[in-house]
Amino acid sequence: MGCSSQLVPLSSLGGGPTPIAYATIGSLAETESVGCRVRGSAVSYQVDFVNVSTEGLETSPVASALAGLRANEARYFKNKYDHVFTVEPAGEAEETVDWVHRILKEERDIVIESRPLEATAFEVENIRMAYVFYESGLSINVMYDNDASKKRAVGFKLSVGMEVPTELASRFKFATQKSKLAGTIRGSYFVIKGEY
Repeated sequence: MGCSSQLVPLSSLGGGPTPIAYATIGSLAETESVGCRVRGSAVSYQVDFVNVSTEGLETSPVASALAGLRANEARYFKNKYDHVFTVEPAGEAEETVDWVHRILKEERDIVIESRPLEATAFEVENIRMAYVFYESGLSINVMYDNDASKKRAVGFKLSVGMEVPTELASRFKFATQKSKLAGTIRGSYFVIKGEY
């Protein structure tokens, strides 16, 4: 997989204030864009939120919208924590994907049907974060505070153009909010009760 990819015009992704819930409420200020780099034999991608790219997401039927959703997360973490949001192919991030899937299964007996495309895991201010981006256009993030159990949750975000996954539709209500990078985001979450 190379580092060149289709650029998504921001005008095609809609506009509005910051996105929903937990790990994505933040400033709209833009900072320098980033690119991709080679780590070992796998390509990791430093998500560029200025020139939004579908790199790594091309097989999704809503690739442009999912790229906007991913860029939105990258902007938030750069602005709030000065963290560079870097993703890897899901096959190279199996530990992260397995951790997220384990929490979903053990907390709510949820099994995601869509194929994971990319994932990332990192820590900011003693909060463990994990993201998985799925081919359907779904993004799942886990926020796990190492100190305070009150700040442990799983968030779901749906890209513009995708249906609510059947495994989530009957269990969650999705709120909507506008984002400059991701258009209309539909999001929901649940609080984690167990220890992971």
